[in-house]
Amino acid sequence: MSIRSVLTSLFEYKASAGSDLLDSLADVEQAVPQDKFHRALRILNHAHIVDRIFLAHLQGQPHGFTASWQSDAPAVGDLAKATREVDQNYLAHLNTLDDEALDEEISFTFTDGQSGRMTRAEMLLHVATHSGYHRGEAGSHIPEVEAASMRDVFAGYLHRAEPARRQRSVTS
Repeated sequence: MSIRSVLTSLFEYKASAGSDLLDSLADVEQAVPQDKFHRALRILNHAHIVDRIFLAHLQGQPHGFTASWQSDAPAVGDLAKATREVDQNYLAHLNTLDDEALDEEISFTFTDGQSGRMTRAEMLLHVATHSGYHRGEAGSHIPEVEAASMRDVFAGYLHRAEPARRQRSVTS
């Protein structure tokens, strides 16, 4: 299995888990305390901004952000739509990369002005793990989305995406 195929699975999982959580948040928006709901949206918006920043770094484009946090978050539907679009852009970008490109180091500037350098593969792993951390953080503020949070594991995603993986293999 290549690193690209692992990263592709990881980003398919990221897209699925993020979509599930945002859909669950939309379902409970009116039933939960608004301060907690707003905090969860701000956290998920931060993860989305970081996704956009690193996608721009990977594509050699300016991102236009001066910070990775915003005081206000978009409406849950708007954030869900924007997140799905960026997730699809990551998957499309991954399809353009080979092992040599994944090993390429890219220099960039963080929003705090500090310099950074990572390989494309490291950047992609950072984005995937960063968003997973923040999905869990956001979900912990709103117990009503526990079902989506409980499904937010890579092994579970792989088994839902490929049910045959749940069958026992017979070894000789």
